[in-house]
Amino acid sequence: MADVMNVGVNLEAFSQAINAIQALRSSVTRVFDSLKDGMKNKETLEGREKVFITEFQDNLQSVNRDLNELERLSTLVGRPSESHPLHNSGLLSLDPVQDKTPLYSQLLQAYKWSNKLQYHAGLASSLLNQQSLKRSANQMGTSAKRRPKVQPSTLALPTQYVDDVISRIGRMFPDMSIELFRPNGTSAVLLVTLGKVLKAIVVMRSLFIDRTIVRGYHENVYSEDGKVKHIITLHVQVTDHATTALLHYQLPQMPDVVVRSFMTWLRSYIKLFQTPCQRCGKYLQEGLPPTWRDFRTLEAFHDTCRQ
Repeated sequence: MADVMNVGVNLEAFSQAINAIQALRSSVTRVFDSLKDGMKNKETLEGREKVFITEFQDNLQSVNRDLNELERLSTLVGRPSESHPLHNSGLLSLDPVQDKTPLYSQLLQAYKWSNKLQYHAGLASSLLNQQSLKRSANQMGTSAKRRPKVQPSTLALPTQYVDDVISRIGRMFPDMSIELFRPNGTSAVLLVTLGKVLKAIVVMRSLFIDRTIVRGYHENVYSEDGKVKHIITLHVQVTDHATTALLHYQLPQMPDVVVRSFMTWLRSYIKLFQTPCQRCGKYLQEGLPPTWRDFRTLEAFHDTCRQ
């Protein structure tokens, strides 16, 4: 009861004000109804006009009377207290340096957001309760029986199948040369040549790409001792991007799609020195062309412009 009294509102006058609002709305409705109905049927035109004017004046006086009553009650209702029930935290508003310590305003904002969060959480809970997500043991058993078994993936694919996939990809891109080698057993190594732009060494385990190394077109792929040697910054960046692409294109159940997608992405480098950056529009930035290719659109970006 003390909390109600501290609000500063006269509840009796507030109830009477609500009744006065309803009476005012009824009076206004009668005014518009009289205007809508117009003059009622009488024997003479003068009689119809006199009755209409009399009823309209009575309705306007009723509106004026109800409005005056509402204004009188509004002065008796009182003004609610603007302070929020923050208890001792309300003393923070007495800090003279509010610019340096705006804790009071921040607490008010947090209080409003917590109320909104509680409201929306209640709505979400009611919506979720309408649709039960629980399943009985019998339903689980039935769905488990009907669910098809997932075939285990394996790396041991026939070499003939791998050769056919690589051959089909090579026919898809006539401007990209693919040479297949098997230096150590069944694992394949692809030497991909993109026009006269660059070469890429793709190391594979069965039909899964394990590693990719990018080299220049005129660069020796292997040195005399069989080790790859490389010092060009441009191709180092493309190699890093190719490694990122290997992590992006992952579909263990369909490795042939992964290889085809990666080769399509790698083929976009055939115009490495002819395509400007889609962000800045420049061909060179810090002496390097756009080395990044978007995984979906294959658009060219500089390494700093893609972020």
